[in-house]
Amino acid sequence: MDAETLTQVLRPLQDFFPAASHPDLLVGLEDPDDAAVLKISPGRAVIFTADFFTPIVDTAYEYGAIAAANAISDIYAMGGSPALALNLFACPEQLPIATAQEILRGGAEKVREAGAVLAGGHSIRNRELKFGMAVLGFVDPDSILRKNGARVGDHLFLTKPLGSGVITTAIQRESADPRHVREAVQWMMTLNNAHLPRMKASAVIGATDISGFGLIGHASEMAERSSVSLRIKFSALPFLQGAGSYSRMGMISDGTRKNKEYFESRLRVSGSLPPEDLILLFDAQTSGGLLFCVPDERADQFRQSVNPDVGAIWEIGSVTEGKGIVVEGY
Repeated sequence: MDAETLTQVLRPLQDFFPAASHPDLLVGLEDPDDAAVLKISPGRAVIFTADFFTPIVDTAYEYGAIAAANAISDIYAMGGSPALALNLFACPEQLPIATAQEILRGGAEKVREAGAVLAGGHSIRNRELKFGMAVLGFVDPDSILRKNGARVGDHLFLTKPLGSGVITTAIQRESADPRHVREAVQWMMTLNNAHLPRMKASAVIGATDISGFGLIGHASEMAERSSVSLRIKFSALPFLQGAGSYSRMGMISDGTRKNKEYFESRLRVSGSLPPEDLILLFDAQTSGGLLFCVPDERADQFRQSVNPDVGAIWEIGSVTEGKGIVVEGY
């Protein structure tokens, strides 16, 4: 579902279920974020999210692991720790048992890596294969990361390279280089927890994860809800190997095209940017990285605390006064 349709679907629900009638609902439909948050006691809240999708890679185990990492990512994007997961599995009747087992094994091992518990789930017969998870986590109500937490002067950081959308599209069209696929799969299977302790120590309050709406889509949500502008340097953005080549080959998904149609009005390019580079800013990601804002007075401390062996990270821009997204081109 594209961003415009989703907005139309959710708008009336805000009237039917006002957050004001649920005093412990800290994050819900009135100010949608990466997941819902409910306060359960002083100093303790639960984060709840769910996500699932059709296969984007050819290997069953990797598909299951990517789907799990993608679902768990919303917990990290809110600053929490995952605790419990349930499988969501739509299974075609003709799917081989061994394939189904490998999908579930991939998901289960990723949940275990995250330190959470997998406690079953729900499956249905369906003509189209879909897999994902509902995930519950915990967070201190005073430490929730929000899309509305960007402040003027903050520095922008990103934890995964972009371009998984064009590569998975190339896989579907049987045009992907196996080397590029291996790298993309490895990144999509990577959990987004590497830098959370340093983020919290650096007083980060603004964050989101980059998924189906692409970098510009999710960045513009952060800018709008924080009443600021995000300034991004294209030259500082990390891309998966081959992403530019696949973009030039036209390996663009429908989701990416819809992202461009919906979010392009919120983007201003300073300088020049070829169409094949511009479209990558809207590339629909799966299990993408965290985009977060480090306060200016903590930025040096954060940079010094980052250990490249723990997880990659890129500084891609800053938060300024204004509206929307400004990308510095060539």
